[in-house]
Amino acid sequence: MNNIKSILQSGLQTMNINLSVPQQLQLLAFVDLLKKWNSIYNLTALRDETSVISHHILDSLTLLPYVQDARGLIDVGSGGGMPGIPIAIARPDLPVALLDANSKKTAFLQQAVIELGLNNVQVITARVEAMVGEHFDVITSRAFAELADFVNITKQLMADGGMWAAMKGVHPYEEIAQLPNTVEVLSVDKLNVPGLNAERHMVLMRKKDMI
Repeated sequence: MNNIKSILQSGLQTMNINLSVPQQLQLLAFVDLLKKWNSIYNLTALRDETSVISHHILDSLTLLPYVQDARGLIDVGSGGGMPGIPIAIARPDLPVALLDANSKKTAFLQQAVIELGLNNVQVITARVEAMVGEHFDVITSRAFAELADFVNITKQLMADGGMWAAMKGVHPYEEIAQLPNTVEVLSVDKLNVPGLNAERHMVLMRKKDMI
């Protein structure tokens, strides 16, 4: 546990993320929950806690600088809770919705929310296409779908002035080329995740009619 704790602390320091000791303990408790439930619900292919810290926790927290002014965030296809749960821990003031159509995954998410005491998190079991009536100023996903599909099936959830924040691996040149002409790419930022030897990019987009 001390080794994992030091790896987390080192990663946070490298990323210039300041979290309280209770928040760091929540993140470590989340890693324990992933490990505990993984054999039942197949939440991650990773078995090593060190890899979970880098590939899931720190990777999820690369979203943090992009949600500084957010009033509400939805994590579409949340799966095991990434990036939504680490963001909710880091930003207890930010309302976060975790959406997944798989009831087994959302059963885990609901349990994690209860055990971690995340009062700012709502878990929703539904297909994103069926979601109506709620709006968020940040819509995010991590390896959920290609960009065109992502924006098309979530556009009804976008609040005025909001943005999509799609977490991708290699630079998605071809996916960007397939985006509808109603969507503007704001930036494609290369990310550095401590302990993760793979490319990561954040693609920020908005509706053109919001200009």
